Amino acid sequence: MLVTTTPSIEGRKIVEYRGIVFGEVISGVDFLKDLSAGLRNFFGGRSGAYEGELIEAREMAIAEMKKRAAAAGANAVVGVDIDYEVLGQGGNMLMVTASGTAVVIE
Repeated sequence: MLVTTTPSIEGRKIVEYRGIVFGEVISGVDFLKDLSAGLRNFFGGRSGAYEGELIEAREMAIAEMKKRAAAAGANAVVGVDIDYEVLGQGGNMLMVTASGTAVVIE
């Protein structure tokens, strides 16, 4: 399954549009990751725990979007956009949404 942020795929012709597809993931951040990130914020540096959580959530959202595109009979997704939101009372939930247009290409 080809996935791209561009509206077309160079050298390939879109022959059918199958609609907009989404992949959503809501991920909680546990206490230890939150504590570690707080210390990194205070002392400086990157938060590997949060970065890992973000990467995993993004990959899961893209995989879910691809699965839904395949179920719609598509073999590619164009115009992909990834959105991130923080949810929850303490901001300890991360929502990642991947969206794009499912298409059939030659």
